[in-house]
Amino acid sequence: MSMLTPPGMGGKYRITGDKYPRMRPPRRRGRLATLSVAGVAVLGLLGWGTWQLVDVFTGGDEASAAGSGTARRCTPADTVGTNVSPSPVAVPEPGGITVNVLNATTRSGLAKETADELKKRGFRIGDVGNAPAEYDKKVDGTGLLLGPAAALRTTLPVLGTQLPAAERRTDAGREGAAVDLIIGDDFKGLAKKAGADRALAALGSPEPAASAGNGGKGC
Repeated sequence: MSMLTPPGMGGKYRITGDKYPRMRPPRRRGRLATLSVAGVAVLGLLGWGTWQLVDVFTGGDEASAAGSGTARRCTPADTVGTNVSPSPVAVPEPGGITVNVLNATTRSGLAKETADELKKRGFRIGDVGNAPAEYDKKVDGTGLLLGPAAALRTTLPVLGTQLPAAERRTDAGREGAAVDLIIGDDFKGLAKKAGADRALAALGSPEPAASAGNGGKGC
């Protein structure tokens, strides 16, 4: 009988042989899971700390528009063209522009007074008189600047510096390069010469354009 057989037991309950089962300690699964979670947390903290160090040495991110709560990081493409002054725009001089001054109001003498002032400011004067029937007493604002299609970005802006509030309109079928200044009911006079001169100078030297890569925001 084997030493492993309890006294009084035999038969089918008798244990034979000289080997006995070894008892293994229970696996510590709970402890392993805790260690895994702790390891992931440590790695996350290390990554976050590294990111903060990168922000410190690179100047950090610029906050986006107020209320969005997001941030964007500048890229080389964002800064291309920022604060680069565009080439001056070629605009015609007042002496190269012929202006017809026409009065569409019931007040007499306005056309001649306005034409005389424009002449002093360097413009060439064409016809001076009453507005044609299609405009006579039909211009409600300060005035109407009318010219050929090519005048929209050339002569009309220059003339517009003298009467900023005037409406600008083009006529595709119009012949010649002359433009009309049609005086309206709200006309009180041309812009002050000093202000008109500044506006005229600004036409040839526009403000620096914001970079298209960052929507006008610096990095």
